[in-house]
Amino acid sequence: MTSIFPCILSGGVGSRLWPLSRQDRPKQFLPIFQGESLFQKTCKRFVGNGFQAPIVIGNNSHRFLIGEQLEEISVRAASIVLEPVGRNTAPPAALAALVALEQDPEALVLLAPSDHLIGKEDIFLDAVHTAVPTAASGEIVTFGIQPTEPNTGYGYIRLKAGDQKVRQVDAFVEKPSLEKAEAFLAQGNYVWNAGIFLYSAKAMVEAFGKFQPDLLKQVRAVLATRSVDLDFTRLDQTEFEKLEDISIDYAIMEKADRISCVPIAPNWNDLGSWSAIWDVLEKDADGNSGLGDTRFLNSSNCLAYADDGLVSVIGLQDVLVVATRDSVLVAHKDKAQDVKKIVDSLKQEGRSEVDAHLRSYKPWGYTERINAGDRFSVQSMLIKPNQQLTLQSHMHRAEHWVVVEGTVEVTINGQARLLTENQSAYVPLGAVHRLHNRGRIPVRMIEVQSGTYLGEDDIIRHD
Repeated sequence: MTSIFPCILSGGVGSRLWPLSRQDRPKQFLPIFQGESLFQKTCKRFVGNGFQAPIVIGNNSHRFLIGEQLEEISVRAASIVLEPVGRNTAPPAALAALVALEQDPEALVLLAPSDHLIGKEDIFLDAVHTAVPTAASGEIVTFGIQPTEPNTGYGYIRLKAGDQKVRQVDAFVEKPSLEKAEAFLAQGNYVWNAGIFLYSAKAMVEAFGKFQPDLLKQVRAVLATRSVDLDFTRLDQTEFEKLEDISIDYAIMEKADRISCVPIAPNWNDLGSWSAIWDVLEKDADGNSGLGDTRFLNSSNCLAYADDGLVSVIGLQDVLVVATRDSVLVAHKDKAQDVKKIVDSLKQEGRSEVDAHLRSYKPWGYTERINAGDRFSVQSMLIKPNQQLTLQSHMHRAEHWVVVEGTVEVTINGQARLLTENQSAYVPLGAVHRLHNRGRIPVRMIEVQSGTYLGEDDIIRHD
């Protein structure tokens, strides 16, 4: 039986879903679909059915999100490869092929983004298995979505004539104007490019050798620098930054001559905007969709998202309201794509709301900012069972801890003691300290930092 190695790409940011999607927790990791994230749904899609354990390629800064979300759904990856910087889809396609070849010389790789929603997974999986013989013969197979509208936000694939389940590709077409998109639908031989590919690892390496020999050489050099750290595979940043920032479409698909496509209608959506989110959510009788604590009055076809607190929408039509703890977005649904313009503007201003949520995930749990001023910061902390912070000290701040749930071992200047609920400890400036949850339940704490400088880089690690 042919081995299919799913390669799940999870390095994107999804800036059009700001303020919920941010650099430190982008859209693929947001648990807004019945408590699961798109990343989790993608990983679960490829369990069993002839699939090997997945190869996950993601951003180094998301490593603990990846690990935590895989653990939540009881999926163990064959490898979690960490990209030091983003480099589009061509380098990961080559990396996945080389890694898969190490395990099976006849391996097939299914390259799939982690931020797409597929409503009819059985149709999609049937298409994958239908494409296996074609991919095993050395052709690169892409999956085209039968269009339901003249969408100008997607690239298109022009198919050669025929009625086979696997069709020959005539050309890849850039995102069209509305007039061209309408003409594509009228002709009937165009499909949306979903950016999902099935290929023989050997054939993909050969294609890179023919069309992108320099890039293949650089990818091999990057792979030679890998090191294993816990469940993660790290790559040298200096070598990785040499890789060309190019998509698999430009690098290979538009040049190769053995390209096929399976046209399918699996109720697919790449969820590239808040209006796309509204499209796939359940709606009330007036077409409104709410996530979190939301209310609608005399409103229709609206979306409301409440991260913390209540959001009420009154007397509005076709409006998006997204409220997080530190930012609020209000936009007409027709202008959902323009959210990226706001994000670009905020980036130029250096605003932290673009990159970070108030909650910051750590290998041991998370912190969540409550309040902050010039010389103080207050945050809640959760330390997972059997986890500890590094032994550390600070040059410019002192800390006060109050335990609100659980029992934690506190070490200050070599003296260890246990703190339980409603007990506190003071860490003087410069003291060497550590927190360790040796118990079986999470520890929840409040931390108050005070001092002349409260930046995250004021940490001296002693182990």
